[in-house]
Amino acid sequence: MMASPIAFYFSISFLSYVSLFFLLCSSKNGYALGGGERKTLQRYFHTVQVNSLLPVSVCSPSTKDKRNGASLKVVHKYGPCFHLNEHNTESAPTVTEILRRDQSRVNSIQSRLRRNSLKESKATTIPANSGNSIGTGNYIVRIGLGTPKKDLTLIFDTGSDFTWTQCQPCFGSCYQQQDPIYDPSLSSTYTNITCSSQQCSQLSSATSFDPRCFTNTCFYGIEYGDSSVSQGFFGSETITLTPSDVFPNFLFGCGQNNTGLFGGAAGLIGLGRDPLSLVSQTSSKYGNYFSYCLPSTTSSSGYLTFGNGGGSSNGSSLQFTPLLSNSQASSYFFDIIGIKVSGQTLSISKSVFETAGSIIDSGTVITRLPPAAYDALKTAFRDQMKQYPMAQALGLFDTCYDLSKYNSVEIPQISFLFGGNIEVPLIANGIIYAVSASQVCLAFAGNSAASDVGIFGNVQQQTLDVVYDVAGGKLGFGSGGCS
Repeated sequence: MMASPIAFYFSISFLSYVSLFFLLCSSKNGYALGGGERKTLQRYFHTVQVNSLLPVSVCSPSTKDKRNGASLKVVHKYGPCFHLNEHNTESAPTVTEILRRDQSRVNSIQSRLRRNSLKESKATTIPANSGNSIGTGNYIVRIGLGTPKKDLTLIFDTGSDFTWTQCQPCFGSCYQQQDPIYDPSLSSTYTNITCSSQQCSQLSSATSFDPRCFTNTCFYGIEYGDSSVSQGFFGSETITLTPSDVFPNFLFGCGQNNTGLFGGAAGLIGLGRDPLSLVSQTSSKYGNYFSYCLPSTTSSSGYLTFGNGGGSSNGSSLQFTPLLSNSQASSYFFDIIGIKVSGQTLSISKSVFETAGSIIDSGTVITRLPPAAYDALKTAFRDQMKQYPMAQALGLFDTCYDLSKYNSVEIPQISFLFGGNIEVPLIANGIIYAVSASQVCLAFAGNSAASDVGIFGNVQQQTLDVVYDVAGGKLGFGSGGCS
């Protein structure tokens, strides 16, 4: 028997309603059911040309230069924008080596933080030399040292407190660097620090080693997580950041016995919270305020700016999250409270991030997450990427894809939620790490234990204005600071 017109109309309307209901539900949950659905969710995906993910050998400096404050150009120490690389005999490390060194750095950070948090207990058996960290994913700047000034290329690192450079004469050994090694005897403003001075007693907290004395001259020693070493005189010198930003009596290490893989850089600038860091020693002018932007690729450039002139232009709207007080004073602690994938907040208990806390670090390459948080992120990412064939895992990376047969791909957007209810979206290069077109990996890793501190690494910070208002107790993020 034929259905009545009313019944027919009702059945069609009901089916349309059901279809619409499921369409809306699937849209809400971020799943793509078809071409039209994908367009609805387009804002939750990055459409990326696969060849744009691969490294290039030509330097393309960012056009978004910082203009206010004392601003220094930032480049990657193994990228083509490092002008000394054309003469550098140290070859760029493989991705496997980058990840291995990065894990060494993370192990060193975790050891230091565990030791400091348990320093009243027997846990102090952890070696003191685990208290400093250096890794391969580091960025460099040029500064001037001495009178007359000599320009030097130094790695900058928010995970370190102590600034040092190689010095003549090399009593032990000096690794190969591309700038002429600094000679304090040629400067009219260099002086050695005496053992009886208050400055010498400050070395322990900045280097994790007690100072040594010889003929009342203060000597420092520092060892990093990758076994790099610097030892030498503790001195005072004039440091020049820009022609109008000159600081006399800057305390630093004049290294005469140095070994390690520093990519041709002359030494390191410590930007931690210790009194001997560059941030603290220049606080009378800059007010414990600095910012930086790390470029999206090793073939571009960013900036490091001191003073509150940085981090607020280029159309960037800053959002701030509190910096947390912590007994580990040299680290920058803040709250990660959640993660979004394709616009949907992952179901991660707040306690997962609270157990050990989180720090931000310019020298750690890959962000480390608590195991439960990483598992949730990996699961959601894989679900959104299931249309692409998976590839072999590589080191820390357990979620990789073969994109060699695609011209463009859609990568699910990932955002981090920080304390103060701010949301910071990541660019595509902050989400995936391209070893090659046939091996493109999710650029995150899980910690080995829930008690390990989370680390927001430099791959995820790319192109963000990252502002450290240390005096104001807050950390700022803005988009599009550099390219």
